[in-house]
Amino acid sequence: MPEKKIVGLTVRKSEDMSEWYQQVVQKSELIEYSSVSGCVVFRPYSYAIWEKIQQFFDNEIKKKGVKNAYFPLFIPEALLKKESAHVAGFTPEVAWVTEAGHSKLNERLAIRPTSETIMYENYAKWIQSWRDLPLKINQWCSVVRWEFNNPVPFLRTREFLWQEGHTAFASKEEAEKEVRDILSLYKQVFEELLAVPVIEGQKTEHEKFAGGLYTTSVETFLPSGKGIQAATSHCLGQNFATAFDIKFLDEKGDKHFAWQNSWGITTRSIGIMILMHGDDKGLVLPPAIAPTQIVIVPILFENTKEQVLAAAKSITTSLHHTRAHLDDRDNYSPGWKFNEWELKGVPLRIEIGPKDIAAKTAVVARRDTGKKEIVAFENLPTRASELLKEIQQNLLDKAKKQIDDNTVTAKRWEDFTAAFKEKKLVLAPFCDKETCEEEIKAKTDGAKTLNKPFEHPPIKGNCVHCNAPATAYALFAKTY
Repeated sequence: MPEKKIVGLTVRKSEDMSEWYQQVVQKSELIEYSSVSGCVVFRPYSYAIWEKIQQFFDNEIKKKGVKNAYFPLFIPEALLKKESAHVAGFTPEVAWVTEAGHSKLNERLAIRPTSETIMYENYAKWIQSWRDLPLKINQWCSVVRWEFNNPVPFLRTREFLWQEGHTAFASKEEAEKEVRDILSLYKQVFEELLAVPVIEGQKTEHEKFAGGLYTTSVETFLPSGKGIQAATSHCLGQNFATAFDIKFLDEKGDKHFAWQNSWGITTRSIGIMILMHGDDKGLVLPPAIAPTQIVIVPILFENTKEQVLAAAKSITTSLHHTRAHLDDRDNYSPGWKFNEWELKGVPLRIEIGPKDIAAKTAVVARRDTGKKEIVAFENLPTRASELLKEIQQNLLDKAKKQIDDNTVTAKRWEDFTAAFKEKKLVLAPFCDKETCEEEIKAKTDGAKTLNKPFEHPPIKGNCVHCNAPATAYALFAKTY
């Protein structure tokens, strides 16, 4: 019999969220730490979640005419420097290759922090006429961003997985429409798959993507009292087209620079989901992305073992429309299995023993509420599907309530600072000036803008901090 490792958590989420998180991601077998500082191994369990996100998003962007491609990992230094604002924004995070074998390279090669420059060198070759537009390309890959002090699995690592879409259009109107369309898809990923409510809006000039015209984002607010950027969709304008000479002839034969966008979602999404839904027992996975939606645990005794296993296998087969798994290991007790699958966040557990067979019923337990009910064998397929939908909706509703209960609208500076001290998400009228934004952060020890929500109260009155006329509402919080 194998040694039984410690499965349960040794700290409560409410007492030490940082330690709780570290234990959850390791003990639930989502990640393993590697010998490279700031880089983790995505174990099959977490990669299966990422695959669910990939499958949904990839399918949706292909409906919009986006095609997948792959571009080099290495970017020559001269190429990275072509767009000055862009390189200035990324230089502190770039990892460089300077030698190969025993030879120094003639030019440093950046390990991809993002792919605008390596991709747009080619876009300039491929786009010549209005007939070549729109050009819509996406790639699934990893990127490396080296500069940070506090690595956290999924949320902030030196290498992470993402998709990056890069598109080019003949007009600003087409580009701007896509920016919002993609942002809506990201909202779907978070709310329909991960059961995480997000707020759509535009980043301030201070927080926008380096080199872009403007940045839109989906943001959320976690039980830790911190805000976090969930995904971004950038309108790059004609900045990169100018730097890389991406021009096209229109139908009249006139030359124009293309209008471009870039957009991305990362494996940070998994960390956001963990922090939003997890509890003192471990993960709580939304059924839409759970690698295993239902686990069937037979209660085995020597004299009834064959009967119970046969019934458990029959139940598993009847649940073929779900991602069901029969845990028929006979070297672990049912209680040990219950704890393990609760730690791994499986949405539903079905228990079946000798007495259940006699009654032709099974015990069904929900991971989100812990509630149990007795269901007849013949009703299990239908009831399981209903419960999975209920769990998905309940997690979203619970997360929405958490955000609503912790959001404060502040129009006076004293109300703003008081709410921030209480770790609230603060919505406030704002002048949208970079100097004011920096002063707010300095005076509050970390209040940053998340975005300027598209949905907001009527803009009137003065900025919450400097009393200049307000031009927007902005969300402020301490952030990851």
